[in-house]
Amino acid sequence: MVRKIHHQQGTRPIYDVIIIGAGAAGLMAAITCGRRGRRTLVLERSPKPAEKIRISGGGRCNFTNLHTSPANFISNNPRFCISALKQYDPHRFIELVNQHGIAFHEKKLGQLFCDGASTQIIQMLLDECRKAGVEIRLGVEIAKIEKPSCFRITTGSDSLDAGSVVIASGGKSIPKMGATSFGYEVASQFGLNIVAPEPALVPLTFDGVKADQMKLLAGVSADAEITCRKTTFAEALLFTHRGLSGPAILQISSYWRSGEPIVINLLPGTNVSEFLLQAKQLTPQARIPAVLSGLLATRLITAILAEFELPGQLANTPNKTLKALGQRLNAWQLVPSGSEGYRTAEVTRGGVDTAELSSKTMAAKTVPGLYFIGEVVDVTGHLGGFNFQWAWSSGYAAGQHA
Repeated sequence: MVRKIHHQQGTRPIYDVIIIGAGAAGLMAAITCGRRGRRTLVLERSPKPAEKIRISGGGRCNFTNLHTSPANFISNNPRFCISALKQYDPHRFIELVNQHGIAFHEKKLGQLFCDGASTQIIQMLLDECRKAGVEIRLGVEIAKIEKPSCFRITTGSDSLDAGSVVIASGGKSIPKMGATSFGYEVASQFGLNIVAPEPALVPLTFDGVKADQMKLLAGVSADAEITCRKTTFAEALLFTHRGLSGPAILQISSYWRSGEPIVINLLPGTNVSEFLLQAKQLTPQARIPAVLSGLLATRLITAILAEFELPGQLANTPNKTLKALGQRLNAWQLVPSGSEGYRTAEVTRGGVDTAELSSKTMAAKTVPGLYFIGEVVDVTGHLGGFNFQWAWSSGYAAGQHA
């Protein structure tokens, strides 16, 4: 496509599109705009681009998930993500990865990771931006955004005009990586509603007696089922000095609300009450810790049994007590006091209300030329590469129209 010729207003450059944020969504939008012949500028406040990509997946970047579907996303409008995911599905991003010769593997449950470093994905995106003629400026602080006719962005050292602006500034999670509430502030400035942001994919914490119990169990892990209301995840659970973590907890944290209980099944697939009653018949002289020793970590067994008055041998333990113990192991109800917050949250739940945006283009319905993509939008993926896929999909959708 032939690139348009742009006139200058004095010394102020005129861009077709200015994208704010050089993360996954912003770079994908920039590539897509540039390929269309749009004169595109990306502004990033951090000194390096795509820092969240760099640290993701233990440095190997879980860049998508083969099983991506709308069911893997949380939003006030669960159907909002459908259009963008159809426009740019995981296979299209995998094709791009293959074109750049980046080796990858499926870890589990459709999660795709680089064999090497996550910086390969960053370099791929930067190379594609370069080929598409995209300009990227790092370390840029934005003072204000106005829209007298076109958009005018004032930075600490410049004033820039553009026909379209794409906000790809992310959420509030991991502030040490440069996360801010900038995107929400822009949305509010232009009259768009915000769904209250909350930390998501985050460890849960406890206080009081439960906090002391968690400290004693720190480092213990188990394959468990975690339920909050009607949602259940079956993955690894990890006890920490502050509370609970591990994939199962991170997943359920996106659904948990303050004051609500979570229910932990420490032995999914086993009816522990029936197991203990049967053991009482077969090995009446056995002690309960010994019977459970092959099923759970010793420290975890000790902590759970401490809450029960047990005579020792199964033969001397009332059936009622065995049933109660089994119920505890299959449905341990806990009420977290909170979470570790944005400091360790992998993503932010909530954001720009999807009711304000076009699901096809990601454009604000009431502000022509203004787009919101990625984590700043009220679309939150499950753990396992889904949030990156939302970044690629929403960035592509906006880039096709900005």
